[in-house]
This record gives sequence, structure tokens and C-alpha cells, in this order.
Amino acid sequence: MNRNVKFQIESLGTPEFKSPLQLSTVRGDNIFSFIKEKDKLVFDLSVENYNHCLSTGETPQCLEKAGPRQDVFFDPGKTTAAIVTCGGLCPGINNVIRGVVMALHYFYGIKRVIGIPYGYEGLNPDIGHGFIELSPEKVKDIHQFGGTFLGSSRGGQDVSKMVDTLVNNKIDMLFAIGGDGTLKGVNAIGEEINRRNEKISVVGIPKTIDNDIDLIDESFGFETAFDVASPILRDAHNEAAGAYNGISIVKLMGRDSGFIAASAALAMPVVNFVLIPEMDFQLEGENGFLEVLRRRLDRKKHAVIVVAEGAGQHLFKNKNVIKDASGNIKHDDIGLFLKHKIEEHFDDFPVTIKYIDPSYIIRSAPANSSDSVYCSRLAYHAVHGAMAGKTKFVVSTVNNRFVYAPIVEVTKKRKKIDLESEFWFSVLQSTGQPFSIK
Repeated sequence: MNRNVKFQIESLGTPEFKSPLQLSTVRGDNIFSFIKEKDKLVFDLSVENYNHCLSTGETPQCLEKAGPRQDVFFDPGKTTAAIVTCGGLCPGINNVIRGVVMALHYFYGIKRVIGIPYGYEGLNPDIGHGFIELSPEKVKDIHQFGGTFLGSSRGGQDVSKMVDTLVNNKIDMLFAIGGDGTLKGVNAIGEEINRRNEKISVVGIPKTIDNDIDLIDESFGFETAFDVASPILRDAHNEAAGAYNGISIVKLMGRDSGFIAASAALAMPVVNFVLIPEMDFQLEGENGFLEVLRRRLDRKKHAVIVVAEGAGQHLFKNKNVIKDASGNIKHDDIGLFLKHKIEEHFDDFPVTIKYIDPSYIIRSAPANSSDSVYCSRLAYHAVHGAMAGKTKFVVSTVNNRFVYAPIVEVTKKRKKIDLESEFWFSVLQSTGQPFSIK
């Protein structure tokens, strides 16, 4: 366990207004109760941590429980909120936008909600995107569609200019929906707000289909991603099995973490190889991938390969590091590379290769039912936290409970698959591939 994690959430000040929510303060009346500040949830639930705290007298590390507070920081009748969506598309963004607008309007009576178009660009007046006035009527149907109603962009803007925009437009709270780069950006905005001693809450709602946000259980959109990928893998298997020595290669998203590829393979167990960024594999040699594939074809006459986009980057010679606008390293196309290497290796062995890259179809799909539920609950909890005057936090689940966590803690590193975990072992059991391919 990492005992250096600090889970204290910053606050704009003492809440002085009573919440308009008609909730309970006692148990047993069949009405949901307000969350108290003392309501905490233990982060590490292991017996090892329990015994450590018991023997040392240390207080276990705890997270703030998410939910509505009895006292709120902002006067609902005088509050303006803004929503921005940044980075790549992901299933569920529109669900979150809708949920935030509905919660602000119907729960707290906040009448002015501003949509910031095209990511952080929309907070730079020099670019001139303007604002979109959001209302329940305007957003009531957007959850039925993929993509983002507000538009998105990659890359940051001048933090000082963005805070100027918030201040000049009397925005009291900013909800930023995005991944690692977006969360770091909204934290930087929060730092600048602190330096100016302004009272603006900034909230992150973690969005990435790669599921690579550290510490949290799951980012929204991830479950839909491997759900949408599953029938593609089924059809890829049909293609492979329909040809003598048929091979289907399916490339899925996963820049630094292979959660989509691994989960999709478990959900549709027709996959024979899963290659992810976390694993070091080789192509050549007796136990290299190409010979392991040959042995598979000798036995079964077909193979389905799922490869995450960030896998096998060590195989590219003289690789130049190029970054996108968000600061992410642009990877070489491992899918086409594998296809080419398999064709070369099997020049004396008849194979039929189908290469499939459904990445952009998957990320722009609408959320499935499970993700839709998750998105709505994330949106509601984000609004409750902002209204209480909390700032520079993300809302998510940890140990299957909704909590608030400091942005700075969840962005210290990317979450990756532990190759010694039961999860990865399940993938290996499903595919039948060896523990090591090198």
C-alpha cells in the first residue's frame, strides 16, 4: 500500500447556506440522509492494512464519501456553472453533460449553466468559440447519442486567460469532463484560482475508455468500449475460422494500458492472443510470437489476435518521439506492423490475414445501460461536491463506493494492468497464450 497518498479535499470556505434538498438527518425514516463531513471510507480494505493500523495506532487512509451536504457554499439563486469536455471522444460524455445540467437545475435551482464549446479552446476568448446556454430542454435527449454535444479539442490553453474568462463571466463552478490531461488542466486552473483568492470550484469527471486513471475503480465509457468491441471480436473470429490458416488481427485502443483489449477478450472468449503495452514480447525466436502463432495454426488452423494500440512499441527501430496536442506520445501502428511481419514470416506457409481497426467507431458509440447509470450518478455526485464548495477533486468509485479524491493524487501516474494479477491470469486462461512470449 502507498501510504504517501493524501486524500484531503480542498474547500473554498465554510458552507453558509442550507441545501434546498429535502433530505433526512436521521436513520430509519426511509428518506436518504445528507452526507456528513465525518463520513469517510477506508481506502485499503486489506487485512494487512487493518493489522498494520491496529498494531501502530495509525489512522487508516480514508476518502471523503460523495453525496449531498446539508450546508452548501454557493447560494443557488446567484450561482452560474459551466461544463467543458476535452480530449478524445468516449461513450457517455453526453450522459454526464445531461446529468450535470439536470442536477444543477432541478436539485439546486441553478438557472444559468454555460456550455464551453470545443474543450479548453472555448475558455480562450481569442479563439472566439463563444458559449452555449444549457437548459434541461436543450440537453434532454443528448444521452441517446455518442460523441460530445459541446465538442472537444486536445491541448491546453493559457491558464491565466482561462481563469480570466471564468472570472469575467462570473462562473462559480467548472465541471471538466476528460482524462489525465484534462484533469491536470483543471487542477492548474484551480491553482490559479487559489492564487487569485477567487471562489470558484473546479471539478473533474474522469473520462477515458483506456481506464488508465490511477486509484479509481473505473472511468466512465470503459465498459461500453469493450461491450461494443465484443461483437467485433466475434465477427473477427468468424472471418478467421472461415479460412484455412485464417488470422484476424483486431487493434483496439489502449495507449499505455491494455484494459480494453484484455476485457474485450474475456467478454468474447474467442481470442487466442492479447498483446498489451504492459507486456514485453518478442517476435522472433523459438518462444517468440511468430513461432507461438505458427504452433497455434498447426493445431487449430485459425487464430484471433487482439492488440492494444500501445503494445509492441519497443519493436520499432529508430523510433522518433512525437507527441499530440495533449502531450501523449503518438505510437506507431502496431496492427499494420504485425500484419506485415506475419506475412513476411509465413511466406512459405499459406495464411489469410484480416486486419480490423474499429477504434473510432468504438469511442464514438453511445453509452450502454451500465455506463449510463454510472454517468448519471457521477454527474449528480459532482454537482453535490461543487455545491458544498469542494474544489480540485474528481468524483468516482473506489472499492465500489462513490467518493471524492484529489485530482493531484489520481494524476500522478497511469493505471496499468498488473501482469501478476488474477485479472491478467484470467485473460491468459481464456486465450491459452503462454505467460511469456519471448
